[in-house]
Amino acid sequence: MQKHRIDVSRKAVRGAGPMITHPRRTRPSEWLRLLPKMCRSAGRSRPPRPPTCAAGRALRPRMGVTAAGIVGALVCSAARAQDAAAQRITPAVRVFRECSPAVVNLSTTTIVTMQRRFGVESIFEDIFDLPAARPRSFKTNSVGSGFVIHEGGYIVTNAHVIDRASEIKVTFADGTELPAEEIARDRRHDLAVLKVDADRPLPFLRMGRSDDLMPGETVIAIGNPFGYQHTITTGIISALDRELRFSRDQVYSGLIQTDASINPGNSGGPLLNVLGELIGINTAIRGDAQNIGFAIPVDRLHDLLPAMLDIQRLRRVEFGIHFDSKEPRTNPPGIAIRSVDPGSPAHEAGVRAGDVVVGINDTATPRFMEAFSVLHHARPGNTLRLDLLRGGERSVRPVKMLAIPELDSAALMARRFGIHVRELNPADLRRRGLRRAIGLEVKSVEPGTQAAEAGLSAGDLITLFGGWPVTSLAALGPLIEQVNSGDLIPVHVLRIDGERLIRAELALQAK
Repeated sequence: MQKHRIDVSRKAVRGAGPMITHPRRTRPSEWLRLLPKMCRSAGRSRPPRPPTCAAGRALRPRMGVTAAGIVGALVCSAARAQDAAAQRITPAVRVFRECSPAVVNLSTTTIVTMQRRFGVESIFEDIFDLPAARPRSFKTNSVGSGFVIHEGGYIVTNAHVIDRASEIKVTFADGTELPAEEIARDRRHDLAVLKVDADRPLPFLRMGRSDDLMPGETVIAIGNPFGYQHTITTGIISALDRELRFSRDQVYSGLIQTDASINPGNSGGPLLNVLGELIGINTAIRGDAQNIGFAIPVDRLHDLLPAMLDIQRLRRVEFGIHFDSKEPRTNPPGIAIRSVDPGSPAHEAGVRAGDVVVGINDTATPRFMEAFSVLHHARPGNTLRLDLLRGGERSVRPVKMLAIPELDSAALMARRFGIHVRELNPADLRRRGLRRAIGLEVKSVEPGTQAAEAGLSAGDLITLFGGWPVTSLAALGPLIEQVNSGDLIPVHVLRIDGERLIRAELALQAK
C-alpha cells in the first residue's frame, strides 16, 4: 500500500526548520517535538492541519498523539494565563503582597465611667464628686492600624489610637490575634510603641526615608478602615511640610499630605512607596474635605525612637548610653553612641561618645531596634558584652546594668524648675470635691523663677508634664530625668477657682 507523505510548511509551523514530512502512521514523538514551536507560534498563525490521505480524509493518529495534543493545548493555555496574570501585577500589588503580613489591625477597649445627674451627663462628673450622681460604666471599642518594625514583636501606631485603652488586641493578616502592651508613647508627636509576644519571628517593614520625597510620587496605604481589615488604597504625595492644628495646644507640623484614601481606622497604619519602604505613618484626615490625608514622616519616627525607647527610663536601670538616631556608614553596620553619662557603668567600662555598637551579646545590631530588643530583655544585674567599633578597631566592653534607686521626684522638680509639688491625698480629694487624683498640687513656687513669672501659684494642679500625665511623684521623676538643661517643657495646669476651672499651658525652661 502506498504511503502518503504530507508536507507541513514553515508558514504553518514558524521556526520549525527544514520541511517536515509525516508518514501516514504519524509517530507521537514527532508531534511532541513540535509542541514547543507550536506554542510559540500560537496566536500568530494558524495551527497546522492534521495529516490527510490522498482522498482528503483526515488520518487518525494513535491515541498517544491525541493525548499529546490535549496536553500541549493545556500547556499553551496555562502559559498564556500565567503571562496575562504577570502583566497585571502592578507595583501596588507587589507592595501589598510583600508588606501586608507586617501590617496589623488594632482593636481597643476603653472602660468609660460616667455620672448621670438630674438627667444630664457632664464631663466634669468624671472629675468632681457631685452629689446625687449615679455611676454608670460601660465599654467602648475602637479600631486602628499599626505595623511591625522588629521581628521581636515591636509595633508602631498612633498615640491617639490607644488613648485611654484598657485592653489592646492585635490581629495579623493570617488571622492571628495577640494581646499587646504599651511600652512607650509620645503624645506630642502622636506616636506609640506596642509589644506582642509571638511564638515566631514576625515579618516587619523596612524603614525608608522621607527627606527625598517628591510631590506626585505614588504612595500606598494599608490599614483597617472602619474595621475592614487589611485594606489597600493608593494615591500620590500631594504636598510636603504641611501643618495641622487640632487646637491651640495640639499642632502637628512637617506632615506629608496625600490623596490616598485614609479613613477612620487607618490611623497608625503605614504609608509606603512603590518599593515597599515605610515613608510615613497615617495619622489624620480633613473631615470637611475629600482626599486630603496626612502622615507623619518616617524620619521623625526614626529620630524619636531612641528617646521613646530609652532603656534607663523603661527598665529603671543605670546604663549610661544614649544612642544617636542617625545610622553611620560603617562595615559592619551599627548604631552610633551620641553620649555617655559620666560615672555610669558604660563610662566606667570605657565606652565613649562616637563609638559604634555593631553587636550586643553576640547579636548583630545594624539598626537601633536590634539593640533595643536585646536591652529590653536585660534586667538589673545583667552584664552586656558590647561589640564596639572605634576608628576602624573593634573591641568588646562588658557593661553591667545597675538598678536605679528610687528618685526624690519632689526635690528634682524643685531643683530643676523651682516648683515644690506634692501628691493629693484622700482628704485633699474630698476638700476639692474630686473623685480621683488628676495631677500634682503645687505647694509653693520659688520667687524669681520662670514658673513664678508665668503666674503659677500654690494650689494649682499640674496635670501634664511634657505631654505625659503626672498623677504621682513616681511618674514625674523619670520624666524630669530625661530633660536637658535649657529645654523648654510644656506643662499643663488646672486651677480651680470656686466654680470656675481655668486651664493653662506653660513652657518652663529647665535649669
